[in-house]
Amino acid sequence: MEKILFTSESVSEGHPDKVCDQISDAILDACLKEDPYSRVACECFTTTDLLVIGGEITTNAKVNYEEIARGVLRKIGYTSADLGIDCDNCRVEVVMDSQSSDIALGTNVEVGGAGDQGIMFGFACNETEGYMPLPVSIAHHLVRYATEKRHAGEFKWARPDMKSQVTVDYTDPMQPRIDTILMSIQHDDDFNEVEFKDYIQNVIMKEVVKKYDMNTDYKVYINPTGRFVIGGPHGDTGLTGRKIIVDTYGGSARHGGGAFSGKDPSKVDRSAAYMARYMAKNIVAAGLCDKVEIQLSYAIGVQEPTSVFVETYGTEKISKDCILKAIQSEFNLTPQGIIETLQLLRPIYSHTAVYGHFGRGDLNLPWENLDKVEDLKKYL
Repeated sequence: MEKILFTSESVSEGHPDKVCDQISDAILDACLKEDPYSRVACECFTTTDLLVIGGEITTNAKVNYEEIARGVLRKIGYTSADLGIDCDNCRVEVVMDSQSSDIALGTNVEVGGAGDQGIMFGFACNETEGYMPLPVSIAHHLVRYATEKRHAGEFKWARPDMKSQVTVDYTDPMQPRIDTILMSIQHDDDFNEVEFKDYIQNVIMKEVVKKYDMNTDYKVYINPTGRFVIGGPHGDTGLTGRKIIVDTYGGSARHGGGAFSGKDPSKVDRSAAYMARYMAKNIVAAGLCDKVEIQLSYAIGVQEPTSVFVETYGTEKISKDCILKAIQSEFNLTPQGIIETLQLLRPIYSHTAVYGHFGRGDLNLPWENLDKVEDLKKYL
């Protein structure tokens, strides 16, 4: 019998795409801190010695975009061109415009419509404590733990750019096993390869796997090309919104295609995806099903969603119709309702820009709250 294998990946704060996500969300937070009704669509592009910040922002906040961007690079650890980019001396170009007045017509408070058309998905399952799929949970944990060790000075020779990939064997769905772990971690030129790889395998991988109480006989790949010195924006270009599967469910659920970072909550790409996750997590936690995916769709300038779709993969304890009725009765799915329910006008987004937007036990994120469980149990 062929194994049933599923793989998810994650990337660290030093990955070029994630650098851009973090800068976009840091700018969003700076705007929301002074003006909660800021309209922000901020995109970044980075390559060797260059960062471009562009988009449309309408705000009463006084924000120094360049200063924020350099601060993010410095915090990550990109303090010299040798590492990937120099936070103090790289070129920063700002190309910013205000939000289209046509879009504003449909999203102002009086109308309260969606900022764009689109489809968004939310997902939850009972595979892990955080109601997230196992492969992406472990993948996030690996790069996050490695980054913590780097910042603490305990991970010799490590540089900011890192990737992980975890393959889980679901042949026995009641007892999944880790099949393969891959990590690619940027390092200093004069590193000791044997010692470096030994630390990754026996400290980072083993410590993380132990927390999940999983098997330890998995296959291991570490820096398969042999060297990973050139990294960050010098090694590859970075773009805001290019890690949408890393940001969500690692491929275990469908994705509508809209990125999150750099967008204020009037944009349903972000806010409705958060609401769909909030609903999915509470539905699974309430025991209505073991696994659920919820799709929402919106039309620009229109308040109510154009559709709500529920998929329970045959794990439902009540009918899908009942789950749909529970959603319609218990949750306000208008853009304004979502913003109010999840209190999304606060500067809470910078921390979400790396290691995933969902299943984050380390952050007090409103869409991860389980405050609707008791309300939903009455439908059982």
